[in-house]
Amino acid sequence: MTETTYSLDNIRLRLNKLDDELLSLLSERRKMSLEVAKSKVQTAKPVRDAAREQQLLVKLINAGKDKYQLDAEYITKLFHTIIEDSVLLQQAYLQNLANPETCRKPLARVAFLGDKGSYSHLASQEYFSRKNTDLIKLNCQHFREIIKTVESGHADYGVLPIENTSSGSINEVYDQLQHTTLYIVGELTLPIEHCLVATSETKLEEVTTLYSHPQPYQQCSEFLSHLPKINLVSCSSTVDAMNKVKALDKRDTAAIGNATTAKLYGLQPIKGNIANQTENHTRFIIVARKPVEVSSQIPAKTTLIMSTSQQAGSLVSTLLVLQKFSINMTKLESRPIMGNPWEEMFYVDLEAHLNDENMQQALAELTKLTTHIKVLGCYPSENVKPTQVKIN
Repeated sequence: MTETTYSLDNIRLRLNKLDDELLSLLSERRKMSLEVAKSKVQTAKPVRDAAREQQLLVKLINAGKDKYQLDAEYITKLFHTIIEDSVLLQQAYLQNLANPETCRKPLARVAFLGDKGSYSHLASQEYFSRKNTDLIKLNCQHFREIIKTVESGHADYGVLPIENTSSGSINEVYDQLQHTTLYIVGELTLPIEHCLVATSETKLEEVTTLYSHPQPYQQCSEFLSHLPKINLVSCSSTVDAMNKVKALDKRDTAAIGNATTAKLYGLQPIKGNIANQTENHTRFIIVARKPVEVSSQIPAKTTLIMSTSQQAGSLVSTLLVLQKFSINMTKLESRPIMGNPWEEMFYVDLEAHLNDENMQQALAELTKLTTHIKVLGCYPSENVKPTQVKIN
């Protein structure tokens, strides 16, 4: 029996048809996810059901292996993405119900650092595309300018990078949060892919001057340590750095930035994957003049700032309160209080809904133990943790 062979054109036609069928099925699945969210409005069930997700993944892994010869890692990776999309879609639906005024605004003025193609711009697009919101983009050159633009009412939202998996906390943003009247209303984690870009196919050893925002310098410090003779020039943003390199148009000049963005500015990558960590991500926060209501059915974070007395064990006492009420702390950052030498302000991220009984009791006790405490915001947690299953 002879095996049927197909021409490359026929294979491509078949693949195109299969891709269209996949898109149709994904669209139908999204519609069903929204129906699930609508049903949960009536039942008040939480968006995530860990047991259900685990059962689903195990069933899919077994079916993929037995029926379709698909390996477990492939199925798991694929459906982690699908489950994440479903969770975020349902959260957005419930949040729109909780915040009808925001839901009625299909257009938002958003302030962010840098110009088109900057990491903050990419984060803005990613976050608001999930909300089906179009943007009026307001470019800012400094973090303080972002804060002022929102505080003054010229922007509805500000997008600020708060921490990176490689370089750590972005202290300048924490210092701005110490004095602002704005609230944190959302978050987003964005993969960061740094590379060297130049106007032509320059060899690495030819580069003598490198432009960048200070954060990428920190995130690529190990790579840069092997290039001690390069002159590092700081810029207000990654896009500002690329614009300078484009204007200079010199073979010995390069910038650190995103390869896709570089193409927008007529540059090309000459060296990729230069970050200290392969998994390089930046967490952004979204700030606004008013807090948001967070549906009790979705995972939430609460961020607060507090200062304690100078007595021994003061900070430990506050952390024991969180332990007492089983509140998980995901971030603790200290920053000096301007004008008060040797005194610290502590920023705390908690996996908790502000209106939960445990959180309210914890706040009551923390208020007694601290010299100052303020809630910066309660907002939906959009870091969807992958469902864990054991893969044999």
